[in-house]
Amino acid sequence: MSTAPLEFFVLTGFLGSGKTTLLRDFLEGPDAADSAVIVNEVGEIGLDGIVLRESDDSVPMAMLSNGCVCCQIGSDLAYTIDRLIVGPRPPGAGPLRRIILETSGLSMPGPVLRQLASLAQHRMKGAVVGTFDLARGTEPAAFEEAVAQWAAAHRIVTTKVDLASADDLANAPSTIAEINPLAEVIATKDRASAVRSAFAPLAATSPLRDIGPELKSAHPRLALCCVKPVTDVAYADLAAWLDNLAGVLGERLLRIKGLVRVTEVKQPLLVESVGTVFSSPRPLQLADDAPSSFLIIIARDTSQAELEPVAPAGIFQFVSWQTPGSPTPNDRRLMKAEWVA
Repeated sequence: MSTAPLEFFVLTGFLGSGKTTLLRDFLEGPDAADSAVIVNEVGEIGLDGIVLRESDDSVPMAMLSNGCVCCQIGSDLAYTIDRLIVGPRPPGAGPLRRIILETSGLSMPGPVLRQLASLAQHRMKGAVVGTFDLARGTEPAAFEEAVAQWAAAHRIVTTKVDLASADDLANAPSTIAEINPLAEVIATKDRASAVRSAFAPLAATSPLRDIGPELKSAHPRLALCCVKPVTDVAYADLAAWLDNLAGVLGERLLRIKGLVRVTEVKQPLLVESVGTVFSSPRPLQLADDAPSSFLIIIARDTSQAELEPVAPAGIFQFVSWQTPGSPTPNDRRLMKAEWVA
């Protein structure tokens, strides 16, 4: 097996948003040769699995048909992943480099990722890929599952481009940013390019990119906020604050990402979570003119008044808080962040 970290993609998206079609198109291309697929469906008949089998019989595929994986209490998912990793590869196939889990349309990514804690020995790099149905736009945002899927995504791929107008496609990045300003948006008429980009190696993404000058929330229950430290931060204070934040919000916490400079390390730390599942903070080598510390938080059904007492006194402050109808600060310069899984 290769010593390079295995990449694990959670393919998520609301009911009928084009997940299976996106995955099927990927499996028909040459990049799928080093992949394995897990399909989760609610019900005993795995129709999506049958559709995908028509694409490529050589791709190892496991079916989970006992309900939505985000609700599983047992170890079925972790066991299935472990068997795919340690099991034999198809004749003539190279090492396994990528596992794609297609979730059901009602799965939330955070609880799915929590089930992978027992697989730390496999050194997997994880990312959430979401689908954004241009034919429906933000209509599914009426369902909290859809909002959670978009908010947790590292990459969001526009689907059903052929059914949408040129304006819908052009406006997709800004529309998506009103739900998740952190996501890498793949919006193109070139279907082949979109499919390749959806499951491209995680290191292939641009190391630095602009988040944008302003935050704007498009959903009445969704809060987008920027938090900055007002003084030097000890790592223990950062860890305590993140732990308290996750404890207060629970399932309402959808995404955190940002850079924080701590007193113990010269380089800023990349901090990232999907739901309450945090990646290990790691130092980044940045240019001297790199932005100062900041964290972007995406959460549901919360307020600034609820979260302000969570921070250690005098260490963090909210420099912006965006829900529909709240003012947008004009003097804030949001900084650049590295996209990683």
